[in-house]
Amino acid sequence: MLKIPCVLMRGGTSKGPVILASDLPVNTAARDAVLLGLMGAGHELEIDGIGGGSPQTSKVAIVSPSTSPDADVDYLFVQVMVNERRVDTTPNCGNMLCAVGPFAIEKGLVRATGPVTMVRIRNLNTGTLVDAEVQTPEGVVRYEGDTHIDGVPGTAAPLALTFLNSAGCKTGQLLPTGNVIDRIDGTEVTCIDMAMPMVLIDAAQLGKSGDERPAELEADRAFMTRLEHLRRQAGRAMGLGDVSDKVIPKPVLLSRPRAGGTINVRYFMPHACHRSLAITGSIGIATATRIKGSVAWKIISGQPEIASAPVINIEHPGGKISVSLTNDSNEIEKTRAAVIRTCRKLFEGEVCVPDVVISEAV
Repeated sequence: MLKIPCVLMRGGTSKGPVILASDLPVNTAARDAVLLGLMGAGHELEIDGIGGGSPQTSKVAIVSPSTSPDADVDYLFVQVMVNERRVDTTPNCGNMLCAVGPFAIEKGLVRATGPVTMVRIRNLNTGTLVDAEVQTPEGVVRYEGDTHIDGVPGTAAPLALTFLNSAGCKTGQLLPTGNVIDRIDGTEVTCIDMAMPMVLIDAAQLGKSGDERPAELEADRAFMTRLEHLRRQAGRAMGLGDVSDKVIPKPVLLSRPRAGGTINVRYFMPHACHRSLAITGSIGIATATRIKGSVAWKIISGQPEIASAPVINIEHPGGKISVSLTNDSNEIEKTRAAVIRTCRKLFEGEVCVPDVVISEAV
């Protein structure tokens, strides 16, 4: 058996192992085979691995010292499919990113500098730079605290993430089609690439109210088929090619808020509805509310007191997430987005993988 050192961590509303790149095979095929083996991919419960049987709990963060002078550490995100023996490294994951700073400090990749340590992270999937502010009183990472985030029980230490250069992370353009609004099969959508490529849709255009529970949406097979059809066409229009085997772009239903927030969302990953909301998704959605004429802007434009607020409060199935947008210029592409999240270390040790998984892959 291969024994791979790892730390299982909850990052935001996601969960998965965080592993040093040096503890994994250099060969990409062998590395992916190891990840599939340790997570137990290919079974709905991931019963033969440490995956949680859900896209939110079937994620891996790979961390290494950065090769860029602009960052402290590099982070490669790997989405491990639950029911398929396949991984996807095209997107970033802002929730698992929450675990990267604390992990880097505890593994000696970054030195704690005071009560709060700033870790500059470069996401290798997208090239995005993110500043993570980690609580390190007395030079030790603190996980306990009084901060609550919706979608996670209890409280933990706050962890601030600021995304610095998220526009066009995969396509090179904030609006990859060149349009604020595109029409696909008669449906108005906004295709945006800000931290995560997404196709934003007014829920009413697909016959939904927007406040359905995730399981209810997933059970509507006709709706899910139509949503996937829209996603694939949007992917081609965004220059991403055939996205049938990719998890981007993410389709997102938008509607008016129900609980005093700015906007209400249902975010798909892309074939299951997120039980809360991806951090990267929240940044793109928040930015879209500031783009005149976009689907998001149209939904909130009749609420001037909400539309002009400095903080965008996004309602999701698990509660809300707040995104603070700042911009020192008139260019929307230079928007910086900040969120407060939490993380927790769940266990640290070695995960065992049968030797045969590598021999079968290479």
